[in-house]
Amino acid sequence: MAVYALTGFSLVSLLSFGYLSWDWMKPSLVADVATDPMEKSLPPTFTRPPHIVFILTDDQGYHDIGYHGSDIQTPTLDRLAAEGVKLENYYIQPICTPSRSQLITGRYQIHTGLQHSIIRPRQPNCLPLDQVTLPQKLQEAGYSTHMVGKWHLGFYKKECLPTRRGFNTFLGSLTGNVDYYTYDNCDGPGVCGYDLHEGEDVAWDQSGKYSTFLYAQRVSKILASHSPKEPIFIYVAFQAVHTPLQSPKEYIYRYRSMGNVARRKYAAMVTCMDEAVKNITWALKKYGYYDNSVIVFSTDNGGQTFSGGSNWPLRGRKGTYWEGGVRGIGFVHSPLIKRKRRTSWALVHITDWYPTLVSLARGNLSNVQGLDGYNVWPAISEGKESPRTEILHNIDPLYNHAKYGSLEDGFGIWNTAVQASIRVGEWKLLTGDPGYSDWIPPQTLTNFPGSWWNLERLTDGPRKSVWLFNITADPYERYDLSEQRPDVVRTLLMRLVHYNRTAIPVRYPAENPRAHPDFNGGAWGPWASEDDGEEWEGGREPLKSRNKKKKCKICKLRSFFRKLNTRLMSNRI
Repeated sequence: MAVYALTGFSLVSLLSFGYLSWDWMKPSLVADVATDPMEKSLPPTFTRPPHIVFILTDDQGYHDIGYHGSDIQTPTLDRLAAEGVKLENYYIQPICTPSRSQLITGRYQIHTGLQHSIIRPRQPNCLPLDQVTLPQKLQEAGYSTHMVGKWHLGFYKKECLPTRRGFNTFLGSLTGNVDYYTYDNCDGPGVCGYDLHEGEDVAWDQSGKYSTFLYAQRVSKILASHSPKEPIFIYVAFQAVHTPLQSPKEYIYRYRSMGNVARRKYAAMVTCMDEAVKNITWALKKYGYYDNSVIVFSTDNGGQTFSGGSNWPLRGRKGTYWEGGVRGIGFVHSPLIKRKRRTSWALVHITDWYPTLVSLARGNLSNVQGLDGYNVWPAISEGKESPRTEILHNIDPLYNHAKYGSLEDGFGIWNTAVQASIRVGEWKLLTGDPGYSDWIPPQTLTNFPGSWWNLERLTDGPRKSVWLFNITADPYERYDLSEQRPDVVRTLLMRLVHYNRTAIPVRYPAENPRAHPDFNGGAWGPWASEDDGEEWEGGREPLKSRNKKKKCKICKLRSFFRKLNTRLMSNRI
């Protein structure tokens, strides 16, 4: 029987956190827009395809937004969500690459071969080149397409780059995490390089600019140079609030009363990102886009609790298939929404944005086969029932098999040692090892996570490999019903079997030494030719960079990464 233990905090006190209401009109430290364009909106119209701005944040926890009761100030996001539609039954993936790949392709990761882990910087791997991406479909519909921020979908050859996958312009990083100021990234001791790119070139001249500021300013410049009479799609994939925890001092000062240092820095980064979103909204209004625009906001995965994030009151964290890893923050803000200012409980998954946005753009989906996403705009805009009734969270055959799982435990139809998770209707099933499973209250204590007395921990027993929850009635996953409802377990296992039959082989090649930044002038970038396949074995041992000036930017980071402990290294995902 499950055993629960909670000490230190009361649930009432933890759930009662509020947020401060800031003046929406107050000038921002990030702003590069001089005028105040927040005038009354014109009546909504669909006479022209709408401008689309998709904002994706990195590692922002479910609890870490004002309207979820957070102690972090997010007045812009709160207002945009309040005036639009909050998505409170919205799902993403537990780590970076899977969420981004499913957004861009509209397909589950088992259908792109990216069902295991992330794409590492030195892997000859990227989003499959045979996939027609979301920006490519929008280009077909007459859109100008732009990406600003984190790519993390592979770059080993030029065909993998954002500008080859449907974006007219790109400013951002190719790897999973970089320094917010220097844009250096180390993929292990001594394997360091610069990672900020303008189009297909290395943007050495932008070093020193805080990425959240830089990206918001770039969006404003794109809008200023484009005509609002022509449809535009901007994908803003903020680096924030992924590690390293870095923020301008003026934002950290606002949270000086927070005892936990990681939480303090993390909160500052969230608020800085919130102000960047305000400036993007201002730019949409100033340059005449807003009245015919759709703003989508989404997180990419659950928060990393060791790095200041909080998914409270959900179970688990980033990298897990518990709700804390896969239930995301999401909302849509648009003058074109028919039923505004409400909360939607329609089931929505990140794959749904592909058909939804292409349909909004009046694009052609008839020639796109095998999409796993649905057009959910009627559910969002009009409050209609969602066409989605189930979500395959994932099937990962390469993840460490659960010690006590077996085919016998899966009724002879599914090996429960395999990590997998699926939701069908109100039921959610997990098999294998779903990941770290505690409930972690907001990290307000000075010694968190050094002391674990403020956790609520559940002991499932040593031989567990199957869990079943009624997510509608039990969204916090406290009551495992797998033994009481074997009929439901069997039904959901059959759905896993069905999906597994459609899965393609996992794409997870070995790392290639030719990818070392020292072969590319000290920067991360493509290293294989157009003719090289994913199993390309060329390369030599890395050489010292001939460009000493560029190399010096990463010398200190090399030493830094040698000293990183195992816990921090795990946050690279």
